[in-house]
Amino acid sequence: MYTLLKSELESFPEPRFPQGIDLKAEDRKARRRFYPVTVIYSLQFLVLLGFALRSNHALVALGFVALALVVWTPIEYLVHRHILHGAFPKRGGPLARGLHYLFDSSHADHHARPWDGMYINAHMDTLFAAAVFVPLSFLAPYYTLPVFVATLLVCYATEEWVHHATHFWNFRWPYFQYLRRRHLYHHTRHGSSLAYGVTSGIWDAVSKTRIPDRERRKLLPWRAGPSARAASASTPKDLLA
Repeated sequence: MYTLLKSELESFPEPRFPQGIDLKAEDRKARRRFYPVTVIYSLQFLVLLGFALRSNHALVALGFVALALVVWTPIEYLVHRHILHGAFPKRGGPLARGLHYLFDSSHADHHARPWDGMYINAHMDTLFAAAVFVPLSFLAPYYTLPVFVATLLVCYATEEWVHHATHFWNFRWPYFQYLRRRHLYHHTRHGSSLAYGVTSGIWDAVSKTRIPDRERRKLLPWRAGPSARAASASTPKDLLA
């Protein structure tokens, strides 16, 4: 399925746009691949939260939901920057080799083919992690760590749908337009080491991987002139050119 190894690349690949791309078909392909995980994680969250809210520990459960929402933002950033963009050469001991097989092939194909529905979402890749952390979380009361882990998984699914939307959809909401433009900037040759946050730019600002001010101002719809508003109606290919 994956064809590019990050440890064998000198830099992240520039996007390629061959002739005859059917973005609607790629959109449908990506959505079909991610529906199963979305349903699984959403049902788990709703069932756990439902039981917790009907118990005497509703406030505790809501506190763990809030904590997970806060914790998710740095996780999103760190995974994108250090796992998805990190190179894991096939050398060293069992741990290094394991990381190579798990992560070295991830994400480079997406940058080379950002329109390809096969590489937009992670499909069921996270189920192995969920299979470990969900059972372990039940060592604590169900209204604490299980709710926390379930919320993180729902946050992951939500972030992946936002990512999907930035590639295939074009809502007119100003904040969505900002997220869309900054993510497509991330896919350019000069932006692949910037703008790792998908749902916000908070940790990019903290970690100094923010888009330069001059370029970032062009991405803000509420400061946009006619040319920037026209860009919001452009295709991903136009914005990545």
